[in-house]
Amino acid sequence: MSRFPFPARSRGVAFILVLWVIAMLSILLGSFSMIARTENLQSRHLFDTTKARYAAEAGLNLAIYELRKSDPALRWVGDGRPYTFGYGEAEIEVRITDDSGKVDLNAAAQSQNPAMLVGLFTARGVEQADAEALADAIIDWVDDDDLSQPNGAEIADYKAAGLSYGPKNALFDTVSELQQVLGMNYALYEKIEPSLTIYSGRTDPSAAFASVETLQAMYPEASIEELQMLVEQRQAMAPGDMGAAGLLAPDGTPMMAGGGGVTYSVKSRAKLPNGASTTLDATIRMGGITVGGRPYVILRWRDGETS
Repeated sequence: MSRFPFPARSRGVAFILVLWVIAMLSILLGSFSMIARTENLQSRHLFDTTKARYAAEAGLNLAIYELRKSDPALRWVGDGRPYTFGYGEAEIEVRITDDSGKVDLNAAAQSQNPAMLVGLFTARGVEQADAEALADAIIDWVDDDDLSQPNGAEIADYKAAGLSYGPKNALFDTVSELQQVLGMNYALYEKIEPSLTIYSGRTDPSAAFASVETLQAMYPEASIEELQMLVEQRQAMAPGDMGAAGLLAPDGTPMMAGGGGVTYSVKSRAKLPNGASTTLDATIRMGGITVGGRPYVILRWRDGETS
């Protein structure tokens, strides 16, 4: 009698079936292992980014505390200079910009003097004719009439461009609203957004707090190297130097380091030892007591990039 109760062909099929089951189990185990590893990495990434985010928020709160100091010699300066410090495991960098050093969209449009806007656009590589048309379109967006500026855009122009809306005929409520103006594109908006505000109310930005890009709009005749050196010299000054140590703007006027407004844009970036980081970008207005008991008001809040 045969030692094997099943025919050879049946034994071969059974062997193949066993191999197939083993292969399927291997694939399932590998899939479960990969899923577990992926979920672990996702959980770790979420934990790290959350940790970094709260560290960045701590940087924002410290900036508010430092801005409220009564002693000008100790108060942090809103001219874009970096302030770095540690918070737990995180390394935090905070940059504060007084919004009086930015181009106010509403003030520029209401003054119907497009020179500042044109300078801002040309400094970012826009051709002169296109910059003038865009500046006039911004004025038309804000003014309450249907009369187009020389190179502007009213309702008929928006319709001709295939858009379902026209000029707002009112002030900008947010800077991001600028993207709706005829002629504006996202690539240009990204470049100019850090130089814009709707909170200062100034027709001319303060050179004491302006960035290099804003200074280019204010002083188009100055070279980029000259303006960069000017900003470096300004940021190297000690806080509270009201006379700006004799520092002069390109037009010869003194750059006063004191003064400014009560609205600030704060960018706080926290980085953990493992490289995870997040950036918090907010605009705050100092003064007064809100319902929550805070001596400031948050006007804009944006969680930035994480890595």
